[in-house]
Amino acid sequence: MVKEFRVDRLSVQIFENKTELGRAAAETAGQYISDAIDKRGEAVIILATGASQFDFLNSLTEKPLDWQSIVAFHLDEYVGLPETHPASFRKYLRDRIIDKTGIGTYYLIQGDQTDPEAECRRLESLLDQYTVDAAFVGIGENGHLAFNDPPALFDEETKFKVVSLADTSRRQQIGEGWFSTMEEVPRQAITMTIPAIMESRAIICTVPEKRKAEAAKRMLMGEISPECPASILRKHPEATLFLDSDSASMLDESIMGPEIAHEI
Repeated sequence: MVKEFRVDRLSVQIFENKTELGRAAAETAGQYISDAIDKRGEAVIILATGASQFDFLNSLTEKPLDWQSIVAFHLDEYVGLPETHPASFRKYLRDRIIDKTGIGTYYLIQGDQTDPEAECRRLESLLDQYTVDAAFVGIGENGHLAFNDPPALFDEETKFKVVSLADTSRRQQIGEGWFSTMEEVPRQAITMTIPAIMESRAIICTVPEKRKAEAAKRMLMGEISPECPASILRKHPEATLFLDSDSASMLDESIMGPEIAHEI
């Protein structure tokens, strides 16, 4: 059974395991998408990548949505990495959602362009044409949101930027199996900025697994701070954080209440 509570404006739901988490997050995501299509004839979404999204995307792609009426952006991509590389986020999205569903329109970050700054401007001009209905995000082991590593900027005017990746983020990519050594992991990426993510009408944040427990604790129990970029989601009026029993294992009753803490 799901355990629910709220931290500031952020709704938090805890599930027994990551499969249940992914199924529940996909149910909520599907409702946002269907509602937007019913109201405006299209749904604009932002997609995340990485191991945290596996179960969520598996469940989401099984839903009988009007995929042709969906417009998709994504959060980030490595600079200099071709789409054919196994760790490319473009490849990830094609394999796990685009080719499976036939999404009507999608704008992928071309991280291997010779001018990454020009690619940021191209993406920003595209995103400016839409209002995002729902952003589907995760958080990093260091609390990053997209590739906005700590200390992150909460007040940028741009929507995409080139960043140098923190070593903690680069090591996470090795831990998830995308690269074998630190030397293989790119040092830069193009990322959507935090203000651009926060402009989304709704945000679904899926955070499974024990290795994210410390980040989830800092996100919910610490201050809203650039030192934990994901903590900014506590200010969003329509954001939900989906945890499993592993990622919630470091939370205590001061944040959950004694009844929920006893059950986790």
